Amino acid sequence: MAGASDNGGRPPGGGTPDDLPDFPEEWGVIVIPDDLSELADEVAAVRAELHTGPPLTRLQRLARRPSVRRLRRFGTLLVRTPALIISMAVLVTVASLFASAWPGPPRQPVTQRTSSTTATPIDKLPAIDLINTTDGEAVSVRGRLPAVVLLTEGCDCAKLITDTVAAARPGTTILVVSSIKPSTGATSSDVLPTARTPAADGKTLVFLHDQTDTLRDQLGIGPPDGTAAVAVVDTLGKIVRLHQRTASVETIRPDLSRL
Repeated sequence: MAGASDNGGRPPGGGTPDDLPDFPEEWGVIVIPDDLSELADEVAAVRAELHTGPPLTRLQRLARRPSVRRLRRFGTLLVRTPALIISMAVLVTVASLFASAWPGPPRQPVTQRTSSTTATPIDKLPAIDLINTTDGEAVSVRGRLPAVVLLTEGCDCAKLITDTVAAARPGTTILVVSSIKPSTGATSSDVLPTARTPAADGKTLVFLHDQTDTLRDQLGIGPPDGTAAVAVVDTLGKIVRLHQRTASVETIRPDLSRL
C-alpha cells in the first residue's frame, strides 16, 4: 500500500501525472488502499447517510411501481368524472330555477277566438239565409215558420221527407237542407205525391243548399252518419225539439202535433 511519504504517488516536484489538475487542498491527503475492503467502513457510513429513512415495506414498494401509479391516476379520474357531472347538473338546475323565477316581459292575455258556430245546441233557429236549389234565390230559414228543418247530407232520406210532409200540419214549412247541391235539381214535385201539393194542403217544401254547413254547426249537430238531423221549430222561432239522428218520421211525429 502506498504511504504518505511518497506523496500519494505524485511525481517529484509536485506535478500531476498525465497533466491532470490537482485535487482541492481542502481534501487533504488522499490515500488509495491496495485492498478495497479496507473502505468497507466508509462505504457503510455513506450508505447510511443516503438512506436515513426506515426501509420500505412490501406494500410501499408495490405502490411505487409505474403500473400501480397509472392505475391510481385512472381511479382518481373515475372518481372525479361523476363529481364533475353532478356539479354541472346542479349548476344547470340552479340556473333554470333562476331563469324561471326571473320576471320577464308581461305576457299578453290569451284571447279565445270564437267562430260563428257553437258546439252546443241552441234554443232558437239561427237567422241565416240559404240558397233555394230550385230558383237560386236566398231564403231566410226563419221566414217560413212554423217549420220542420231536415238536414239530409249523406242520407237517403226521400221516404223520410215524404212521410214528414204527410205528417205535418197545414201551414207548416218543411226545409230540406244539405251541403251537397243536387245535380239534377230536386223540387217539391219530385217528393210530394200528386194528390198532395203545397197549394192543396197549405204545406210548403223547400230544398236549401248550405255549402259551408253553417246551420249544422250553429245547431251543434255532429257530422253526417247516414241519418237525418231534424229540428222542429214553432212560430216564434223556438226549437221545440232537436233530433240529432232520425231515420223515421215516427221519431218526430209527437213533436209535429205541437206546431
